[in-house]
Amino acid sequence: MPKLTVNGKTIEVDADPEMPLLWAIRDHLNLTGTKYGCGIAQCGACTVHIDGQPARACQARIGDLADAKITTIEGVSGKVAEAVQAAWRNLDVVQCGYCQSGQIMSAIGLLSENKAPTDADIDGAMDGNICRCGTYQRIRAAIHDAARSLA
Repeated sequence: MPKLTVNGKTIEVDADPEMPLLWAIRDHLNLTGTKYGCGIAQCGACTVHIDGQPARACQARIGDLADAKITTIEGVSGKVAEAVQAAWRNLDVVQCGYCQSGQIMSAIGLLSENKAPTDADIDGAMDGNICRCGTYQRIRAAIHDAARSLA
Protein backbone atom coordinates (compact mmCIF):
# COMPACT_ATOMS: atom_id res chain seq x y z
CA MET A 1 0.00 0.00 0.00
CA PRO A 2 1.40 3.40 -0.94
CA LYS A 3 2.06 5.84 1.89
CA LEU A 4 1.42 9.52 1.36
CA THR A 5 2.17 12.52 3.53
CA VAL A 6 -0.78 14.85 3.03
CA ASN A 7 -1.24 18.04 5.02
CA GLY A 8 1.35 16.86 7.52
CA LYS A 9 -0.11 13.41 8.15
CA THR A 10 1.32 10.16 6.81
CA ILE A 11 -1.46 7.93 5.54
CA GLU A 12 -1.50 4.50 3.90
CA VAL A 13 -3.75 4.48 0.86
CA ASP A 14 -5.28 1.15 -0.13
CA ALA A 15 -5.03 1.76 -3.86
CA ASP A 16 -3.05 0.93 -6.97
CA PRO A 17 0.28 2.84 -7.01
CA GLU A 18 -0.67 4.03 -10.50
CA MET A 19 -3.72 5.87 -9.16
CA PRO A 20 -3.60 9.61 -9.79
CA LEU A 21 -3.06 11.63 -6.62
CA LEU A 22 -6.28 13.52 -7.34
CA TRP A 23 -8.41 10.42 -6.82
CA ALA A 24 -6.51 9.36 -3.71
CA ILE A 25 -7.04 12.82 -2.22
CA ARG A 26 -10.72 13.01 -3.11
CA ASP A 27 -11.93 9.41 -2.89
CA HIS A 28 -9.67 7.89 -0.23
CA LEU A 29 -8.88 10.89 1.99
CA ASN A 30 -12.20 12.72 1.48
CA LEU A 31 -10.46 16.04 0.82
CA THR A 32 -12.74 17.47 -1.83
CA GLY A 33 -11.32 20.98 -2.17
CA THR A 34 -9.02 19.77 -4.94
CA LYS A 35 -11.19 19.57 -8.05
CA TYR A 36 -11.27 17.44 -11.16
CA GLY A 37 -11.35 19.60 -14.26
CA CYS A 38 -9.81 18.01 -17.31
CA GLY A 39 -7.67 15.07 -16.22
CA ILE A 40 -4.80 16.06 -18.54
CA ALA A 41 -3.08 18.81 -16.46
CA GLN A 42 -4.39 21.61 -18.66
CA CYS A 43 -6.92 23.43 -16.46
CA GLY A 44 -5.27 23.71 -13.03
CA ALA A 45 -8.36 22.82 -10.98
CA CYS A 46 -6.47 19.95 -9.33
CA THR A 47 -3.42 22.00 -8.30
CA VAL A 48 -1.81 20.96 -5.02
CA HIS A 49 1.68 21.53 -3.66
CA ILE A 50 4.17 18.69 -3.86
CA ASP A 51 7.26 19.53 -1.83
CA GLY A 52 6.16 23.17 -1.81
CA GLN A 53 5.71 23.49 -5.57
CA PRO A 54 2.39 23.72 -7.42
CA ALA A 55 1.66 20.48 -9.26
CA ARG A 56 -1.29 18.91 -11.05
CA ALA A 57 -2.71 16.10 -8.92
CA CYS A 58 -4.43 14.50 -11.92
CA GLN A 59 -1.06 13.53 -13.41
CA ALA A 60 0.95 12.63 -10.29
CA ARG A 61 0.86 8.91 -9.45
CA ILE A 62 0.65 7.99 -5.77
CA GLY A 63 3.31 5.31 -6.13
CA ASP A 64 5.84 8.02 -7.04
CA LEU A 65 5.09 10.21 -4.00
CA ALA A 66 6.24 8.15 -0.99
CA ASP A 67 8.84 10.72 0.08
CA ALA A 68 6.90 13.81 -0.99
CA LYS A 69 5.11 16.32 1.20
CA ILE A 70 1.71 17.01 -0.33
CA THR A 71 -0.40 20.00 0.64
CA THR A 72 -3.99 20.46 -0.47
CA ILE A 73 -6.16 23.56 -0.21
CA GLU A 74 -7.42 22.21 3.12
CA GLY A 75 -3.88 22.15 4.52
CA VAL A 76 -2.35 25.43 3.36
CA SER A 77 -1.16 27.65 6.14
CA GLY A 78 1.33 30.36 6.90
CA LYS A 79 1.75 34.01 6.11
CA VAL A 80 1.60 33.69 2.30
CA ALA A 81 -1.47 31.45 2.36
CA GLU A 82 -3.24 33.80 4.75
CA ALA A 83 -2.39 36.82 2.58
CA VAL A 84 -3.68 35.12 -0.58
CA GLN A 85 -6.89 33.90 1.04
CA ALA A 86 -7.55 37.35 2.56
CA ALA A 87 -6.97 39.05 -0.79
CA TRP A 88 -9.36 36.61 -2.49
CA ARG A 89 -12.04 37.50 0.07
CA ASN A 90 -11.32 41.25 0.11
CA LEU A 91 -11.48 41.56 -3.67
CA ASP A 92 -14.39 39.14 -4.06
CA VAL A 93 -12.46 37.11 -6.63
CA VAL A 94 -14.67 34.03 -6.66
CA GLN A 95 -17.57 33.77 -9.05
CA CYS A 96 -18.61 30.12 -9.38
CA GLY A 97 -15.62 28.98 -7.31
CA TYR A 98 -14.88 25.70 -9.06
CA CYS A 99 -11.35 26.59 -10.13
CA GLN A 100 -10.45 28.71 -7.15
CA SER A 101 -8.66 26.15 -5.00
CA GLY A 102 -6.27 25.54 -7.89
CA GLN A 103 -5.93 29.27 -8.51
CA ILE A 104 -5.15 29.89 -4.84
CA MET A 105 -2.61 27.06 -4.71
CA SER A 106 -0.82 28.46 -7.76
CA ALA A 107 -0.89 32.00 -6.32
CA ILE A 108 0.60 30.76 -3.03
CA GLY A 109 3.31 28.98 -5.00
CA LEU A 110 4.13 32.17 -6.88
CA LEU A 111 4.21 34.44 -3.83
CA SER A 112 6.28 31.94 -1.87
CA GLU A 113 9.01 32.38 -4.49
CA ASN A 114 8.42 35.98 -5.61
CA LYS A 115 7.08 38.50 -3.11
CA ALA A 116 6.77 41.31 -5.69
CA PRO A 117 5.56 39.77 -8.97
CA THR A 118 4.94 41.82 -12.08
CA ASP A 119 1.87 41.26 -14.25
CA ALA A 120 4.07 39.12 -16.52
CA ASP A 121 5.26 37.05 -13.53
CA ILE A 122 1.65 36.51 -12.47
CA ASP A 123 0.53 35.61 -15.97
CA GLY A 124 3.38 33.11 -16.28
CA ALA A 125 2.76 31.48 -12.90
CA MET A 126 -1.00 31.32 -13.41
CA ASP A 127 -0.82 30.10 -17.01
CA GLY A 128 -2.68 26.83 -17.21
CA ASN A 129 -5.14 27.75 -14.46
CA ILE A 130 -8.36 28.17 -16.36
CA CYS A 131 -11.31 30.11 -14.96
CA ARG A 132 -14.44 29.46 -16.96
CA CYS A 133 -16.04 32.55 -15.37
CA GLY A 134 -13.20 34.78 -16.59
CA THR A 135 -12.12 36.25 -13.24
CA TYR A 136 -8.54 36.69 -14.42
CA GLN A 137 -8.41 40.43 -13.72
CA ARG A 138 -9.65 39.90 -10.15
CA ILE A 139 -7.18 37.04 -9.66
CA ARG A 140 -4.28 39.23 -10.81
CA ALA A 141 -5.47 42.11 -8.61
CA ALA A 142 -5.74 39.77 -5.61
CA ILE A 143 -2.21 38.48 -6.15
CA HIS A 144 -0.91 42.05 -6.25
CA ASP A 145 -2.94 42.82 -3.10
CA ALA A 146 -1.52 39.79 -1.31
CA ALA A 147 2.01 40.75 -2.40
CA ARG A 148 1.56 44.26 -0.98
CA SER A 149 0.38 42.83 2.33
CA LEU A 150 3.51 40.64 2.49
CA ALA A 151 5.89 43.56 1.86
